[in-house]
Amino acid sequence: MQGLCGDGGFDYAANAMVDLPVWERAGEALLVNPERGVKAAVEPLGKVPRVFEDRTGSPFRHYLKALRIHQWLKNLLVFIPLVLAHRLGDLVLVGQALLAFLAFGLCASSVYLLNDLLDLPDDRRHPTKRHRPFAAGTISIRYGVMLIPGLLIGAFGLALFLPLKFVGVLAFYYVTTLAYSLWLKGIALVDMMVLTGFYIIRIVAGAAAVSVVLSFWLLAFSMFLFLSLALLKRFTEILRMQQQQGTTAFGRGYQTTDSETLPQFGTASASSAVLVLAFYINNEAVRDLYRHPEVIWLLCPLLLYLLTRGWLSARRGKLDEDLMAFVIRDRYSQWLIGIGALLLWLAA
Repeated sequence: MQGLCGDGGFDYAANAMVDLPVWERAGEALLVNPERGVKAAVEPLGKVPRVFEDRTGSPFRHYLKALRIHQWLKNLLVFIPLVLAHRLGDLVLVGQALLAFLAFGLCASSVYLLNDLLDLPDDRRHPTKRHRPFAAGTISIRYGVMLIPGLLIGAFGLALFLPLKFVGVLAFYYVTTLAYSLWLKGIALVDMMVLTGFYIIRIVAGAAAVSVVLSFWLLAFSMFLFLSLALLKRFTEILRMQQQQGTTAFGRGYQTTDSETLPQFGTASASSAVLVLAFYINNEAVRDLYRHPEVIWLLCPLLLYLLTRGWLSARRGKLDEDLMAFVIRDRYSQWLIGIGALLLWLAA
């Protein structure tokens, strides 16, 4: 910029200490949501900084948003093996599952912070992700860097109170998320397979935490169900991209032409999940686990309706890229999930 405009021939907007050398050469210093101490450091440069602040509310709220606490809902999957094994009455195992839930939450939040820092250039250009705390400048990058190892230490500290298998699963999850953040998320289709794996790893971790053996049916059902959700997430991103008249997804390996292909894969995967559930219900082992297994049959049309409604909502542009945020706000989805839980209780 200095080479093009010369000293004082340009104005510069930023918010961090690392930007001081640029402000020295700029004509005017513009501070946007500056970090602590930045304004005081700019003033001795002989420039009167213009400060633009749009941060509202408590800083604590911005940090909670960066940690994506609402995404901890995904970690409820660690309770699935305990529920399906009908062991919720064992308070020791419930306590172990709760520790696994917290450990995964802290580990996932650490990864979310790292991923947001790595995605910062793309997020700042993204129509919705530019509102994320780091991209919007509502929290300090420096403090975010400090939080990442702290959360990770807390996660593995809790994991040490659980069986060694759980520690291994948690470590595998963390290494895989690193590979995803650094490389795999940019490879079309591979990224969705990895996203599917993240859901399944939580179920495997829950089984490891309470020493329950997973069934083939649960793993097969989970694979098709979560693949459909991963495809749904990418499809909504492509729709947003089309609205912005882009051709390639921000930081992803997809193009607008994929908007016709992904729904085909997603609906096929959703149907396969329902089919696996139907085969499971017809299995003789189910009669030993449930007093009224016929009630579970109602889960098939319920699940099919829930998934197809999700795809229809995405087609109409009513679905967020953040599926957890959509479920939290959508009362209709909450009712359907609640009815499903009630059916399982009645069957047991």
